[in-house]
Amino acid sequence: MLEHLELFFKSIFIDNMVFAVFLGMCSYLAVSKKVATAVGLGAAVIFVLAVTVPLNWLLDQYLLRDGALVWLGPEYADYDLGFLSFILFIATIATMVQLVEIVVEKFSPALYNSLGIFLPLIAVNCAILGGSLFMQSREIATFGLALNYGISSGIGWFLAILAIAAIREKIRYSNVPAPLRGLGITFIITGLMGIGFQSFGGMLTGGGDSVVPVEETTAKKEEIKEEEEKKKKDEMAANAVSYTDINTNE
Repeated sequence: MLEHLELFFKSIFIDNMVFAVFLGMCSYLAVSKKVATAVGLGAAVIFVLAVTVPLNWLLDQYLLRDGALVWLGPEYADYDLGFLSFILFIATIATMVQLVEIVVEKFSPALYNSLGIFLPLIAVNCAILGGSLFMQSREIATFGLALNYGISSGIGWFLAILAIAAIREKIRYSNVPAPLRGLGITFIITGLMGIGFQSFGGMLTGGGDSVVPVEETTAKKEEIKEEEEKKKKDEMAANAVSYTDINTNE
């Protein structure tokens, strides 16, 4: 459970797709002028990541890794289809994006028209492909963790575009210097938000040993205490020897 919570919060705040690795910036900048549009696109990204990351995890585990085809028989154990990773990952993403596009067009034509070309472009959104590639490179162990990572990465991207959209709606009424209007001030705000999100890095260490058992902590304290006492005894013995030498010389 702790592993799931750590991955969830780390993917949203620390390894945020926008503020940590700057993926999906084209859609982030272009569709963040209105909150309503940003919410629609962010929800679509969450759905696509939540579906494609675990699906691509299954492909990676049972098809693409070296020796993954052993389930077909011992003679397939030496096959390595890793060179097909990009093709299969993109095919999975494109399929899911088409499904999202059909659903949005059917149930929310206004949102479909407002998103325009950027809805089908989710298929080539580097944040979507990046989610699957990070899942593969970080060697996420289980299907549940892959699903967790897909959802949390999507939520992180959603929060980023929602926050910048809300700020951009407000700064329309602000006296922004002429050279910084538009993308200029947006980049500056994005950088400041990125610094803010990185401050969450102190919450999690990201390592498996981040939570130290109480017994281990107590034993460590006792060991340090014994070392300090031994050091004091050695110093006292050394001082006693020095004092004896002085008296002897006298």
